[in-house]
Amino acid sequence: MPQLNFNWVILLPFFAGAAVATQTAINGQLRASVGSPLVAAFISFSIGTLLLASLILITRQEMPSLSQVSGVEWYKFLGGVLGAFFIMSVIVSVQRLSIANLLALVIAGQLIIALVYDHFGLLGLKQSPITLTRLAGAVALIIGAYLINKK
Repeated sequence: MPQLNFNWVILLPFFAGAAVATQTAINGQLRASVGSPLVAAFISFSIGTLLLASLILITRQEMPSLSQVSGVEWYKFLGGVLGAFFIMSVIVSVQRLSIANLLALVIAGQLIIALVYDHFGLLGLKQSPITLTRLAGAVALIIGAYLINKK
């Protein structure tokens, strides 16, 4: 994979967040069209899988051998399960909450668990202790999530 310019590394998460908001709205509409959150999630994941398979073929990525894959720890395959849980959760929730309310809660949940993972260096992450400054930032974001959801 090519090296990303530092500016893109900063902008990429912003655009990923914009994509999540758009994906949430589109998947909510897909659910309404097909009548089922499970079917909507399946269609969404199927199209994503086809896109990734095409990109692997186009870029001629080398696939790992079966022995390489079988040597991977079991929990490292849970990303797809967690992705499916996330997609299903937002598909079900977007009809009851606005996208801003839903994503404020998602961000609050992400931030809390991210601080725990960073603090303890869990899942092979670089350890980055919770400081008063980081905690204040997290509290500010959580208060923001509360205010966005307040009616």
